[in-house]
Amino acid sequence: MPIYEYKCANCGVFEVMQKITEKPLNTCPKCGGTVSRMISHNVAVIFKGSGFYTTDNRSKEYKEKAKQDSGETKAADS
Repeated sequence: MPIYEYKCANCGVFEVMQKITEKPLNTCPKCGGTVSRMISHNVAVIFKGSGFYTTDNRSKEYKEKAKQDSGETKAADS
């Protein structure tokens, strides 16, 4: 769930974890004052699980070149 930043006229800035489908808050949960949702600069994306590595989406030409390069280095090491 995303975390949204709100600015209360009385309390200041606070964060709320909400579903994307939820409507934005209109009143402050602490004091009941009016709030406005801010545009957040804190955009942390965490990719978990397999399939999120830079090598997973390489082009076919890149993979073939990498195989050739690794074969050349093995032959040179022998």
